[in-house]
Amino acid sequence: MPDLPKKKVGIVSCSGEELAEGTVTRLAALRVLEQLRPGDTVTICLPLFLAGGEGDRAFARFYPTIAVDGCELRCAARATEMYSSKPAASIMVRDVVMENGLAQPEGRRRLNAVGLQAVEATARQMAATVDVLLGKHWDRKSGSFVEPGTVLPASGDGKETKKDATCSCGSDIPIQKVTINGQVVNLIALPLIFQQFHEGGKPATPDTIREIMDAVKIYNPIPPDENEAYAAVLSHEYGTFCEKEEAAT
Repeated sequence: MPDLPKKKVGIVSCSGEELAEGTVTRLAALRVLEQLRPGDTVTICLPLFLAGGEGDRAFARFYPTIAVDGCELRCAARATEMYSSKPAASIMVRDVVMENGLAQPEGRRRLNAVGLQAVEATARQMAATVDVLLGKHWDRKSGSFVEPGTVLPASGDGKETKKDATCSCGSDIPIQKVTINGQVVNLIALPLIFQQFHEGGKPATPDTIREIMDAVKIYNPIPPDENEAYAAVLSHEYGTFCEKEEAAT
């Protein structure tokens, strides 16, 4: 399979501003991204995700994500499942508050003392969840875990580190647009798949295209009734890719 970027966990947090819990989710996510697990996580921008951000949606389909919501509406979790795949884990601030015996957080722009405690409790739960997710084998094809694993130790030497949060849109997951039956489709990892087959000396034959199809299906859903259409387009695209590579050498 293609040599894809290191697996990380995406964090998509509620963007609601009408509740104090929404502020808690954003501050907790930032703490995890910048201090608790900076090397293992990337942020998924919920507004951009909803607006059709290709990088964010591709990441959420390809790697496990944690949806962090403030209230029972679970907007982040629902949006992730609607536009990508079901989150690997879902955390709600109100549940964290209740489980830790905290009072109701207050303040939308500036949290009260209880709100800051909720931020810390939520961030710690998120960090622990990141460790669990990275300690299990995530099956990209099924979008689920295929075997139980163990919790990994905290990143580094256990000390908190400060690092700028990174975004999933810069996660280097390659996407290529193709047109299938008049519809533009984004195929995740297609450039790397083509590169791998070309470097393996595979010509654009029917047998090779069948192998490419199998690889593409690992990372992208293909409707059964569109197999022939996808195969025809992939044959053309791979042939063009090979021609460009050979012309460049």
